[in-house]
Amino acid sequence: MENILLDVENYVTKHLNENLDPNFVYHNLAHTQRVVEKVLELTDDNEVTEDEKRQLIIAAWFHDTGFINTIEGHEKESAKIADDFLSEHNLPDGEIKTIKQIILATEMNHEPTNKLEGIIRDADSAHISSKNYEDYASLLRKEWELTLGKEVNKHEWLQENIDFLSSHTFNSPIASSKWEKRKGKNLASLIQSQNKIKARTEKLKQRKAELTFKKEKQDLPDRGIETMFRVALRNHITLSDIADTKANILLSVNAIIISVALSNLLPKLDNPSNDYLIIPTLIFMAFTVICIVLSVLATRPNVTKGQFTKDDVANKKVNLLFFGNFHQMKLDEFEWAMGEMMKDKEYLYGSLTKDLYFLGLVLNRKYNLLRTTYSVFMIGIVISVIAFGVSFMLSETAINA
Repeated sequence: MENILLDVENYVTKHLNENLDPNFVYHNLAHTQRVVEKVLELTDDNEVTEDEKRQLIIAAWFHDTGFINTIEGHEKESAKIADDFLSEHNLPDGEIKTIKQIILATEMNHEPTNKLEGIIRDADSAHISSKNYEDYASLLRKEWELTLGKEVNKHEWLQENIDFLSSHTFNSPIASSKWEKRKGKNLASLIQSQNKIKARTEKLKQRKAELTFKKEKQDLPDRGIETMFRVALRNHITLSDIADTKANILLSVNAIIISVALSNLLPKLDNPSNDYLIIPTLIFMAFTVICIVLSVLATRPNVTKGQFTKDDVANKKVNLLFFGNFHQMKLDEFEWAMGEMMKDKEYLYGSLTKDLYFLGLVLNRKYNLLRTTYSVFMIGIVISVIAFGVSFMLSETAINA
């Protein structure tokens, strides 16, 4: 089970990262990962077999891959992609058929016919019970604009969301008990926002200065873009925390290994009868030290000069959102630079873009180092065990001779 799930996760992650149009700011890898997480949450509390759990997880990973090729009928395309992949990995035809049916159950108007279809639909719509529901809804609205050319004003968007939440029902009792209350709060928040918009609209109608109103409207920030940056940056920071945690785990494990080796294994090497242990012990210690060094490199921060000039700000060459570029500056200089940046929307969004880009570079470095570290750790353990085994066999041969 673990091997196929890992293969599916790696394939879908790579497939979406390399092929999905970046205009899909909602139906992207982050959404797929959330659905998988919710499936795991629901299956932990539902009476499902291990086979059913595996089928649900695989369906959750594949359920939106069809967006790479089409928007209309993407569920069928997702099922086809899953079919091709799983057939290559020799999954039984019956299980592949079940997984495809679960994927097709995510169609908007589909009525679930069994427990598994109900769980996948609940997981796919779990965002409506999230504290960040408005952020997710804004991303979906922006995606419609970018991919379908479908522009919806705020009042219409609120009404569409209110209608959806009002008519929506969870299919599994567990999902209903977990998320219904939060969904109700989100619905109440939408209705409250709608009422505020109605009241504001009435006041705007009374204003005579139409040109001033139009200018204010044009100056309003694009909330969808800001939400996209906020969610993307938060996801990058979460991935960075995960990488640091993995590096710390490796660092701790190898530190324990060295401590045990120094206290128990090395003292025995003074005995001439244990000479055959020297080479495998050195191999073992060498791989352990390499793992520690790589783990430290994965978490070691870079030091920057922390200064900029007024020319850098004027030419938009400095990213003021990263502390490494200003920690050596005086407060009044930093406040002036921030004021200049906030006056220029292009400069502000450009800084956010650079921040996101450089976070991605840091993540790429960390995860490459982590992958190398885990590979060295795995290879080192195997080689060390083989070395100890060969040494023991040679020792026994020498004694018998």
